[in-house]
Formats: sequence, C-alpha cells, structure tokens
Amino acid sequence: MLRTTLATIILGIALFLARHFNLDSWLHPYIWYLLAFIFGLSFLFHRLMEFGLRNKREKFIPFYISTIFAKIFLSLTFIGFFLYQGLSDSFLFIINFFVLYLFYTCFEIYGLYCNLRRD
Repeated sequence: MLRTTLATIILGIALFLARHFNLDSWLHPYIWYLLAFIFGLSFLFHRLMEFGLRNKREKFIPFYISTIFAKIFLSLTFIGFFLYQGLSDSFLFIINFFVLYLFYTCFEIYGLYCNLRRD
C-alpha cells in the first residue's frame, strides 16, 4: 500500500504542477475527485487482496474476481453520478477517469505480480 500511496502523491504533484504551468487543458476541473476516488478503490482492492492472500491463498481467486466486479460497478456508478449531475465537459471527464483507472490497475497488477512471484 505504501507504493500506491507514493504513486498517488507523485501523481498529485504532477497534476498540481500541470495546473500551475497552465497545462491543464487536458485535465477536467474534477480531476481531484477522480484521483481521490481511484485511490479509494485502490485502497479497497489492496485490503481485500490481503484477506485473499491469507491461509495459503485458498481464497485468492474469489477475492480477486470480487474486487474486479466491485471496481467496475463502483466506477460506473461514480461516472453515472457525475454525468447525471451535469458536467461541463463530460468526454474529458471520462477520458481522465479511464486514464487514472488504467494507471492504477496496471500498478496494482504489477504489485500483485511481484508479491506472487516472490512467494
């Protein structure tokens, strides 16, 4: 979880610098909500995987499948909520969301791969 937190801090600094140097034409005004939501999903994913990796990994696959389903469902609910509220630039919002989603998903898969390979 420490690596994910550090990646979030570095990503937050990069987003802040992009806003500071007026490079924010590719960033939606709600980017901080997106970052917080994706980080929360990542935290939830990490905690569930800790439970799944206990007891000789006998429940790893059900926990992994349930986290994938939960992430997709919660993500679609999050996007739907903001779209229902009415956004100024919904296409940019969705693109920003999926870029962050893919970044964190790749980061989580890499972390799981390193943990499974080590054991």
